Amino acid sequence: MDLILWRHAEAEVAPEGGDDLSRPLTKKGEKQAAKMASWLDRNLPEGTRVLVSPSVRTQQTVAPLDRKFKLRDELVPETSVADVLALLKWHPETGPQLKGSVLLVGHQPYLGQLVAQLLEMKEETCPVRKGGVWWLRSRFRDGQLQTVLLTVACPELISNPWDDRS
Repeated sequence: MDLILWRHAEAEVAPEGGDDLSRPLTKKGEKQAAKMASWLDRNLPEGTRVLVSPSVRTQQTVAPLDRKFKLRDELVPETSVADVLALLKWHPETGPQLKGSVLLVGHQPYLGQLVAQLLEMKEETCPVRKGGVWWLRSRFRDGQLQTVLLTVACPELISNPWDDRS
């Protein structure tokens, strides 16, 4: 299974006492989301399932991808890695029960905690940049479940093919 983790792009700061889930993207965040969506659209396998946090900023992040997606309450900012793994039907010994690829659009800190756990890092969490993507693949080698890192991409280093045309 390929697990693609996409952190929401840059969002407005919540006003004091404001609802965190209703924070929209900034103009910079909209550009970040468009760049990553273009890159993902060129690289995602056909049939990739897209699961998105119900926050406004994650929905705005995934919108330029222009693919069907499902909102999942398990992906709110306060969720735990255990909740995300349960959503993915990921078992420590047998790995993910889902087949194919899943794009998960969510938040820190759980995205970084998930990366650290699946890649067996010493740290409890890994920084995931706003708008950034971590692409992981689970596989069995010599009877052992492995998670390998395929790529990390951030919007600042993504160029669209039409950006370079004269």
